[in-house]
Amino acid sequence: MRRGRSGAPPKKAAARTLTSVGTATSVVTGPGVGTGGAGAREVPEAVGAAEAPVEATRLWHVTLSLSGAEAPLRDVRQALERLAHDHPFLLTSRYANDHAEIRYWEEARDLHDAAAVALRLWGEHRSTAKLPPWEIVGLEVIDRETYHQRVAEGYGPPPASPVGVHPY
Repeated sequence: MRRGRSGAPPKKAAARTLTSVGTATSVVTGPGVGTGGAGAREVPEAVGAAEAPVEATRLWHVTLSLSGAEAPLRDVRQALERLAHDHPFLLTSRYANDHAEIRYWEEARDLHDAAAVALRLWGEHRSTAKLPPWEIVGLEVIDRETYHQRVAEGYGPPPASPVGVHPY
């Protein structure tokens, strides 16, 4: 059981809290709030708009392409499955013994934030997921509307199904 004021965030809270896209709640920081998360709070947008700046988030479809020296297919598959477990928003992964493609949805304030998270994903999980020492050779980050428009017009990436880790 956590002790403290009702509604108070934990002491190690992140600097900004992400909320679901399309909700009527946004993150607001009050006057005198530093970079620590103790001053961040969720408030209805109607209230937050008058009090402080609001950080809205959006959904971004990310495709990360990787390539490198050949590795056993079994090891690549197991590593991607561990990555999917560590990063639960992973939609689908396709792989071969010398390259892979990872597709997922990222919630971020803007394209720059979504791209920064995507570019760190492989390196940050390399040791825990036992990923091959491959380099990122491609990155595409598009907003939700563009993704759906491309799919509807038939020239975008196919919908991410079946979900999971699959060979090319």
